[in-house]
Amino acid sequence: MATMNVSLPDELKEFVEAQVEEHGYVSSSEFLRELIRREKDRTKLQGMLVEGMESGVGSELDAAYFDGLRDHIRNSGAA
Repeated sequence: MATMNVSLPDELKEFVEAQVEEHGYVSSSEFLRELIRREKDRTKLQGMLVEGMESGVGSELDAAYFDGLRDHIRNSGAA
């Protein structure tokens, strides 16, 4: 595992320490890794949303669409 040193103003350092204490993280490093993972997931989701918006007009999300989706799930054996 690589090491990275981060300088924080006292106010942010105190916030990190409080979050570690409050949420039961083992260390500030664990807390920061979790924040980075969340940001990575958020960035990926944002990219997927943009890709979807740029892909063109989608299906109309009406009752028939959801009925078909339910049928597909039932018939696939996933349910």
